[in-house]
Amino acid sequence: MPNIIFEILFAFILFLPAYIANPAAVIFGGYFPMDFGKTFFGKGRIFGKGKTWSGFIGGSLSGAALGYLMIIIFIPTGWIGGYPYGSTIIAASVTIFSMSVGSLVGDATGSFIKRRMGLKSGANAFLLDQWPFVLVAFLFLFIFSRDFFMQYYGNIIGTLTILLVTPPLHRAVNIVGFKTKRKNVPW
Repeated sequence: MPNIIFEILFAFILFLPAYIANPAAVIFGGYFPMDFGKTFFGKGRIFGKGKTWSGFIGGSLSGAALGYLMIIIFIPTGWIGGYPYGSTIIAASVTIFSMSVGSLVGDATGSFIKRRMGLKSGANAFLLDQWPFVLVAFLFLFIFSRDFFMQYYGNIIGTLTILLVTPPLHRAVNIVGFKTKRKNVPW
């Protein structure tokens, strides 16, 4: 039983760079639309006004900064093995950026799908607002940092932890963003 608790805890904690990238993108966003204001075959914006290059870059770098901060904390303490993201700085960087960038590519993918469904930017779409960023972060980790992915998410416990924790966590963060006037809607 204690091993399961540690697996759940590690899965959540180590995924924080992906989690922080999304709200950081909101903070840094607003400049240079990712879709350049273009439409997809004349049927609505490709991503919508909420997806900007400033947010994408700011969110990716924020997720990476948190990942490096976590490395600085983990190594001297030996917590989670000391080198959870990789045994070299290059391997760790690949893991951290795979999570952060994958998270935001997934978020943009969710927006693209919402636009094709005729939903406006900010429209509530349960799970479509939460899971694409997780699934693409997982995909990027699987492609670029497979050892890390298999160790922490290549089992049902790590994967389920992230899939089940993400919707309520996402909602809570969006409520904070709404109350602080960083988001127009609380979802």
